[in-house]
Amino acid sequence: MFRFLTSGESHGPGLTIIVEGIPAGVPLTEGYIAEQLARRQRGYGRGGRMKIETDFAEIRGGVRHGETLGSPVGMAIQNKDFANWQGAMDVGPVGPEVDQKENTRVVPGHADFPGALKYMAHDMRNVLERASARETAARVAAGAVARAFLDELGIKIHSRVVSVGSITAPDTPSSEIDWDVVEECDVRTDHPETAEAFRAAIDAAKADRTTIGGVFQVVAEGVPVGLGSHIQWDRKLDGMLAQAMMSINAVKGVEIGHGFTNTRRPGREVHDVVVPAPDDPRRFRQTSNEAGGIEGGMSNGNPIVVHVAIKPIATMTEPLPSVDINTGEVIEAPYHRSDICQVPPACVIGEAMMAQVLALTLLEKFGGDHISETRRNLDGYVASHQEFGQPASVPGGDDRSV
Repeated sequence: MFRFLTSGESHGPGLTIIVEGIPAGVPLTEGYIAEQLARRQRGYGRGGRMKIETDFAEIRGGVRHGETLGSPVGMAIQNKDFANWQGAMDVGPVGPEVDQKENTRVVPGHADFPGALKYMAHDMRNVLERASARETAARVAAGAVARAFLDELGIKIHSRVVSVGSITAPDTPSSEIDWDVVEECDVRTDHPETAEAFRAAIDAAKADRTTIGGVFQVVAEGVPVGLGSHIQWDRKLDGMLAQAMMSINAVKGVEIGHGFTNTRRPGREVHDVVVPAPDDPRRFRQTSNEAGGIEGGMSNGNPIVVHVAIKPIATMTEPLPSVDINTGEVIEAPYHRSDICQVPPACVIGEAMMAQVLALTLLEKFGGDHISETRRNLDGYVASHQEFGQPASVPGGDDRSV
């Protein structure tokens, strides 16, 4: 079974990651993981924390001589900012002489309020430290391990920003996106005019002392048909992806393909027609991809396309009205150092979560204790599709037409 766990707080000593279920023989290095972590730290509208941290995941187990062993992969990421929080974030008990940087003021839109009541936390720091998006660095490290596995099976994941505030990029099919240009752009688009408009919207939000959200797109190419299942609700691939994306900090909406847009169009315009295609490994192909590569909870062999809506960050330089959780006093919400716009870096986090789900469903279907076994099982499965779309051979020449 594939899964991952993370541990750690935003200003604590660091983050710990355990990834379980990756087969043996998958090439994996700290440098490969570092490339993904660096992608998460880039982006227009990022805050001051990125000037402090240079994220690096030290592999503590599960890898030898540049290849996975089949045992859990353990990693640790140091929080450099912990040097500024010693005492306040020490693991051991501290005395009253230590500034514990207590925070009792609620930030509207953050995890503070429900978390404080749920966990009986009179100091918001007990909640906000773990609820911080700093935890997503651990997810990207875990996603890099899953991504290394997907690389071996020819599956690639990309992402781009679709909108920032009310500014929307052209609705370009994923096959026509120049992903190399996207990767070099600080607002993750291959459309220059849109990039300028995105930056202007972020600048305007900063000048207005607020934050701004948007929508990003994650695309997986090379995914075989048949991942997930229609059999039970919790095995549907689109449901699994939606849950994974919704778990990202500040995400409030997910659609597969053109899910929301298609509700405003007639059926004849939204369903992907299947036609024979002898050159396709599936023996068939769809003439469009409105479904975003998933039908009936299963991948259909087309690129998987997910759109994710992320709200503006809760912490603002001009705070909203709030309350003190202990006294009930009406006060101003606190300001914590944060981004103005997190849509560009959220793209990379979305890729990581996509990689986790695909790794899970691939191993569920094809198994394998070594990557060569997984690859062999996948190749055999793809080859079995060749019997479809062929004229039926009738024993004895019987005429079965009606």
